[in-house]
Amino acid sequence: MKKVLLAIVVVLVVIQFFQIDKTNPTFDENQDFLKIYNPPAEVASILKASCYDCHSNQTVYPWYSYVQPAGWFLKDHIDEGREELNFSTFGSYEAKKQAHKLEESYELVEKGAMPLESYLIIHKDASLTDSQKTTLVDYFKKVETQIKTSNNLPADEPKHQEKED
Repeated sequence: MKKVLLAIVVVLVVIQFFQIDKTNPTFDENQDFLKIYNPPAEVASILKASCYDCHSNQTVYPWYSYVQPAGWFLKDHIDEGREELNFSTFGSYEAKKQAHKLEESYELVEKGAMPLESYLIIHKDASLTDSQKTTLVDYFKKVETQIKTSNNLPADEPKHQEKED
């Protein structure tokens, strides 16, 4: 039993030498959602607190990102979040994709699927009240409508079967 515990301790110590890259990718600030759409302060605050750590190139890495394997899990989660929706590069998306991402976003917020429960365990300040959810959903819907209108996109496009990126 002592050998097993010693082996576990050794593995835990050794994996600490394999840290994640905490460098945020560079980006053009003029492509950032907040810069482009200049939302009200309340919306910007909600986005920064509840979305930007995983869905932008402005991640603030917490203390536990230095502890493996938690850091590996975190890095994978951030990479997946940025791949799905990156507010820092939002302006580089085609209008149709912008509208689609906003629709997905407000649907996930309405369902309570975002922010993720696993994120909220440690980041209590990212938890959304019902009022904040409504504010964010209403704003995303407003911007989605603006994008569709200004780009002559159908107002209510049928849901696609395949993933659109």
